[in-house]
Amino acid sequence: MIDLQTFATIALMASTTYLTRILGYVVLRNRAPSPRVQRVLESVPGCVLISVIAPAFVSDKPANVLALVITLLAAIRFPILPTVIIGIVVTGVLRHLIS
Repeated sequence: MIDLQTFATIALMASTTYLTRILGYVVLRNRAPSPRVQRVLESVPGCVLISVIAPAFVSDKPANVLALVITLLAAIRFPILPTVIIGIVVTGVLRHLIS
């Protein structure tokens, strides 16, 4: 059974995610974004990906560091979806092989 604090945390995170999506639509619905704003909005998925993998930069586990290097090399060559898939698979395999 989920305790109240865990449930409240999940509910607040979900609400925040939903509100940011709705507010973005409400604020920008009648406006054409400038080229600068458009570039910022296009870079958001990459920023989110970096924030997820950033802790691996300071990891002391060789599997994580090696997976990070391979994922960064994949990011140079492939679009974001294949890079994410490669990163997940490589991390799982390396964590299994190098404990």
